[in-house]
Parts: sequence; structure tokens; C-alpha cells
Amino acid sequence: MKFIYRLITIILSKSSILVGGQAVIEGVMMRVPGAYSTAVRDPKGDIHTDRHEFTSLAEKYRYLKLPLIRGMISLFEAMKIGIRTLTWSADIAIPEDEKPKDTNKFWETVSSIFALVIAMGLFFIAPIGITSWLFDKNNEPFLFNILSGIVRISIFLVYLLAISMMKDVKRLFQYHGAEHKTVYTFENGDPLDVESARKFPTQHPRCGTSFIFIIMIVAIIFFAITDSLFIRVVGDLTFLKRLVVHLPLIPFVAGVGYEVLKLTAKHRGNPIFRAFSQPGIWLQNITTKEPDDTQLEVAIVSLKSAFGDQLPQYEGREYEAEAIG
Repeated sequence: MKFIYRLITIILSKSSILVGGQAVIEGVMMRVPGAYSTAVRDPKGDIHTDRHEFTSLAEKYRYLKLPLIRGMISLFEAMKIGIRTLTWSADIAIPEDEKPKDTNKFWETVSSIFALVIAMGLFFIAPIGITSWLFDKNNEPFLFNILSGIVRISIFLVYLLAISMMKDVKRLFQYHGAEHKTVYTFENGDPLDVESARKFPTQHPRCGTSFIFIIMIVAIIFFAITDSLFIRVVGDLTFLKRLVVHLPLIPFVAGVGYEVLKLTAKHRGNPIFRAFSQPGIWLQNITTKEPDDTQLEVAIVSLKSAFGDQLPQYEGREYEAEAIG
């Protein structure tokens, strides 16, 4: 009874509102109900904002708000907005003499697709291939997927550690920390200013880093089950057969991961959920860095710009946000 009472108390203790964002080049994008805005500091030190009205497809069509489906929609929309805001931030933050010449939307689209293919190869295809090559466990679904999951997480950790040593990426991670501190400030009902934001941690339970880690854990369990069913029906699994089975199911795994992240974020006061989300928090020691006051200022400007005239009705209240930040 105490456990149930605690869950009810957590759920009812704060209002719920979607506020999240992402770090971009020399800035932060913030997303709020009905809009998102990006704030970027240019080489001269001035802050520029770019605000857009936005309503999720899940809000427009009720059937897209169903569990699992809403996670797939959210991931697609986050990627679309992320690419758009990163492109805009580069136009503002990079000095004219350092920008590549003769760029157009076609080549930007090609480069985005190429980056997605590289990511799929590195974090999805490579772990399956390495596991198949090193271990003769193709027809032992649970053991194979545990080994493949370990390889995937190892590659991910090495990748994060490697890029975190780059100067530009370190600044990106500082803006990531600024985004989290600003979201915390808003959710806590504190004034949206630099002094209030400084006191909060850079790690946030709804971070995309936590989401990626949760997807990796969910993938181990989910693909172990699907592989077992496939072996019973077809007989055996090879590297190529496994890819054919797994690739179409990636959006579904993302949808499951989204639902798990919602639970761990919404009930982070509960020891069980907190323990499940803790590895993602630890990973944020790599993907977030302590921001300076100028970076916090940019993140705060971004959130205020996103709310626009609606800010007074939200500011000063405590919230328990329930989606990806």
C-alpha cells in the first residue's frame, strides 16, 4: 500500500507539461507546447532567435497518441526539428569565412542521410556482425543479444569518449548542460534567470542520452524474444537473416524505449525507477559539461522565446514534465 500511495503522490504532486530541447552549435533549441525556438550566439556576441509554431502529429490525430506509436512519432519529429535547428545554428554561429561554399538543401539532405546510415552501421549493424564473427551463438537468441548489446554499448561509450575530447564538441556538451539546467529551473518554478539556473545539475532523467541507453537495453530483451520466435518458425538465424528481422523493428523498439523513459522520468522519486534510469544519468557525465553564464543566458533566452506571450501563464509553477528532454 505504501508503494501505491507513493506513486499516486508522485503523479499528483505537480502539473504536467512538455518542455525539452537540444544543444546546437553555439546555442540551444527549446520545445514547449505549441512551439519551439532556437537561440544562438553569433561571433560578435549577439543572441539570435528563431521561433516556429509546432503541433505534434500525435496531438492532431488521437490514434497517433497511442502507446508505442507516440514514441515513434516523437522520435521522427525530434530528428526532423533537430536537423533543421542544427542547420540554422551553423548559419548564425559559424563566421562567414569559415562556412563551406556552394552548399544547398540537396547536399544538406544527402549529408544528413549519410550521417544516419553511418550511425546505423556503427551502432546497429556492426555489433551484430562483430558478435556473429567472434562468437558462434547465432542460434542462442538470449545469449547472442546479450553479447551484441554489450558490444553495442561498448562502441557507444568509446564513441562518446572520443568525441568529448574535441573542442567544438565540448562546447556543444556545455550547451547541453545549459539546456538541462534551464529545464530544471522551469520545472522547479524558479525565476528564469542565470542565478537560479546555476544551482541545478547538468544531468536530467529525460535526456536523449538516457533515451539511447534505454533503447539499447530494451533492444537486448526485445530482439531476444523475436529471435526465439523466428528460430522456432524458420529454423536458424544467420547474420543477414538477423538484419532482415531486426531492421524493420527498430522504430518499434524506439517506441518501447520512449514508454520506459516516460515511466522512469515521471516516477524518478521511486527507488526502482531511479535505479533503472541511473546508467543514463551516469552517461551524461560525458555528454553534459558545466556551462558558463553566457551559455546559460542563451538557453534561458531560447526557452522564453519558445513560450513567447504564453510565458506568464506557465512561469513560477512547478511541473513534472513527462516526455523526452
